[in-house]
Amino acid sequence: MSHDAGARPRVLHCHSTFSAGGKEVRSVRLMNAFGGALEHTIVSAEPEATGARALIAKGVPVRFDARFPALKGLPTPGRLVALAEALKGYDLVCTYNWGAIDVAMAHTVFAKSFGLGPLVHHEDGFNEDEADGLKPRRNLYRRAALRGAARVIVPSTGLAAIATGPWAQPPQKVLRIANGIDTAAFAAPPNPQALRLIKREGERWIGTLAGLRPVKRLPLLVEAMAGLPEEWHLVICGEGPERDAIRAAADAREVSHRVHLPGAIADPAQIIGLFDIFALSSASEQFPLAVVEAMAAGLPVAAPDVGDIRQMVAEPNRGFIAVPGDPQALGVMLAELAADAGLRGRIGAANRERARTHYDAAQMVAHYRAAYAAALGRDF
Repeated sequence: MSHDAGARPRVLHCHSTFSAGGKEVRSVRLMNAFGGALEHTIVSAEPEATGARALIAKGVPVRFDARFPALKGLPTPGRLVALAEALKGYDLVCTYNWGAIDVAMAHTVFAKSFGLGPLVHHEDGFNEDEADGLKPRRNLYRRAALRGAARVIVPSTGLAAIATGPWAQPPQKVLRIANGIDTAAFAAPPNPQALRLIKREGERWIGTLAGLRPVKRLPLLVEAMAGLPEEWHLVICGEGPERDAIRAAADAREVSHRVHLPGAIADPAQIIGLFDIFALSSASEQFPLAVVEAMAAGLPVAAPDVGDIRQMVAEPNRGFIAVPGDPQALGVMLAELAADAGLRGRIGAANRERARTHYDAAQMVAHYRAAYAAALGRDF
């Protein structure tokens, strides 16, 4: 195996991208929480997409391996051998989503003959190519690739059912750990200077935090808010290829002056409290971290009924979870919340309490620490 049993365990993280999305932010929060107890190496299938790197705390032992074999490509025997060779020397291999599934396959095929450390696979959801349904060929490939994994960790009940169903993973191997955040930080007052946008007197904001990708259906959110009174603006924080499509949707509905795209936000806790309503319009989600962040900040949430969102929010908020893919339904939910500040306040308070009770980072960190320690065969 790798090195001296008394040394600091070496962990390899194989990501499809390391931009600052939900799974990457969680991965960094865990690294920061573990401090110097583990030594981390990060590989991104898109080497230029490493925005989450800026969130890694000083003093955390981490390096980025730009010379690691490509995570993308046909799973030929030669390529799988090269990937397996690159796994040597690590005490724990962590893979994330479909983009790193070939690493899991290489590990399953060659772990015994190469003496590789255990592998833990993390699955957080699906991109555009599987948003409307799982691909049978990918299901079969996942079944084979994950056969040798020590654990398959998922954040949502929906993904747990998929892992034990179409992916045929034994229930005792699948572990659901709800995503957690620093709820106290999000409950603190926001910092208006942290956003490149001024909230003017009398304005109300519908806000969202999302990668600007097609699966997020952000032009639909523009359509849903277009009928709200003039003081209601839409603030979409994030970066991605859909910026022009969002702008075009705003132009088409003549609400460009009320739709703002201030870019990616380094610390959502500083700005999310500036919103009056948090909204999502995604075609596919599992356990979106941004919903938990909005809840902790005391906001009501209007969103489609995808993934675990309905179960995540507090009971009074569940009536504002709309039919997926329907801008009219989402617009009705937004209009009802926009019209009643007292209702927004009551739902927000219930959401804040639920986030504090169920989704604090301390619980998440403890569960991940236990899972990784069990795979390693020792505490850290």
